[in-house]
Amino acid sequence: MKFVSKLAAFALVGVAALASPAHAALKEGAQAPGFTLPAYLAGQPFTFKLADALKKGPVVVYFFPAAHTAGCNLEAHLFSQAIDKFKAMHATVIGVTAGNTDQLAAFSKETEHCSGKFPVAADEGAKVAKQYDATLMMRPGWSDRTSYVIDSSGKITYVYSALNPNKHVENTLDAVKALEHK
Repeated sequence: MKFVSKLAAFALVGVAALASPAHAALKEGAQAPGFTLPAYLAGQPFTFKLADALKKGPVVVYFFPAAHTAGCNLEAHLFSQAIDKFKAMHATVIGVTAGNTDQLAAFSKETEHCSGKFPVAADEGAKVAKQYDATLMMRPGWSDRTSYVIDSSGKITYVYSALNPNKHVENTLDAVKALEHK
């Protein structure tokens, strides 16, 4: 009976850890590490450079575990539905992943995911994710689900980390709106 109680307690702690936001090491106010990655927009390859995107305005860098997985599919779809709101505030959205990078061309154009509305970048070996402290604890070679809002000066102004994809778009959109009022 003690074993069952301990197992149940352990399971509850694990579920609570997965359900609650984690705390990323890169804090608000830190300078965002620059990066250049191969990316896809509507199935077309190109090179994404954070420095170039920041010249146009704020950037939402959202790390996600892997293309064509349930939570990541939902998150990409939610970003695609909200992309016009981000663009209205001159914000760029880029999804970055170390998982299933061979599937990003298709993922970027499929209507049930990105719909060709924003780019996704391949972070082979999670090198950029490591710089942003956004690697998946359960699978270190993959990205965690962590979103950053970076202002045009390159400063991180908002960080949100949670495996549940439901609040990333809403929270980053609110953070970009807050930048307009500064």
